[in-house]
Amino acid sequence: MKKKDLDFFKKLLESRLQELLAQADDTVSGMTLTHENFPDPTDRASLEADRNFLLRIRDREHKLIKKIKQALERIENGTYGICEACGEEISIKRLKARPVTTLCIECKAKEEALEKALGI
Repeated sequence: MKKKDLDFFKKLLESRLQELLAQADDTVSGMTLTHENFPDPTDRASLEADRNFLLRIRDREHKLIKKIKQALERIENGTYGICEACGEEISIKRLKARPVTTLCIECKAKEEALEKALGI
């Protein structure tokens, strides 16, 4: 992969990482604010449902943060853009669609077909 491509992906990943970390900080500060006592159980249930939904989103984002950090490590050690399964180069088009990917499209398709066959 060309240096300019690596620089592009490094900036893209670092930018996304900063975005996610800022959102996580906002969530933590928002969750620590005390909420008033709701006389209506439906209002309380609605608040709890919203909080649970937000926590599920943040959990997914936490996992993405880990993947972004791993991708940045791969950029630093020179293995970014190389498929972990077959060792071939991952296309720029695929990396632009999913910068944290570790598999080329062919290997990912095989993995998904196997998971489907096994019912995972």
